[in-house]
Amino acid sequence: MIHSYYDAPDIREGSVSMRGDDRQTAAMFSYLSPEERIPPDHPLRSIRRMTDGIFDQLSPQFDRMYSDIGRPSIPPEKLLRALLLQMLYTVRSERLLMEQLQSNLLFRWFVGLGMDDPVWGPTVFSKNRDRLLEGDIAAAFFDAVVDQAKAAGLLSDEHFTVDGTQLEAWASLKRFKRRGAPASDPPDDPGNPTVNFRGEKRSNKTHESTTDPDTQLYKKADGQKSVLAYLGYLLQ
Repeated sequence: MIHSYYDAPDIREGSVSMRGDDRQTAAMFSYLSPEERIPPDHPLRSIRRMTDGIFDQLSPQFDRMYSDIGRPSIPPEKLLRALLLQMLYTVRSERLLMEQLQSNLLFRWFVGLGMDDPVWGPTVFSKNRDRLLEGDIAAAFFDAVVDQAKAAGLLSDEHFTVDGTQLEAWASLKRFKRRGAPASDPPDDPGNPTVNFRGEKRSNKTHESTTDPDTQLYKKADGQKSVLAYLGYLLQ
């Protein structure tokens, strides 16, 4: 029997290894579309169906926003889907969002980009986003989302939700000094002075930051260290 290179067993010291081949070869074609690669029960599928229905309603408003001449713009549907992904996945910048669209198959499928479609530059995306926001289309889109939630009985006026988060400041704990303390001698290193505050009880009532007076000393839970931070709240 004649074996090819790929089906020949690897015989080492009398043992037979069935280890697979780790070499990567680039395929010219793929027989699976992005639609087939996304699991049927993925949460983004229901969100995609919802947004498609809303875009059908907003299509006349989209038509009035764009000129009949000139170079084609980023489709507003794709732009809004991309912005929705940025919020759902907490992508901190549009440059990172474009990087995700370049390599993330799930993001490409949700936005509506084909495997060979080029991704927009961050600057182009930002300019088109500003144009969409100025035309109040984004507000109309999210109003339509709220209307769908109301129609489905998912909203209630009988309660409210408060969400809070701790935003750590860039102020240094070495600059958190007692209020009204007299000026001390110049530090040994102005950029990173040596400060010994062990055993000293410090609180927001008695101390303040000399570099950022608006920041306060907070900790998330008992047993955790305190940091200079801001508190942010959202009421829904």
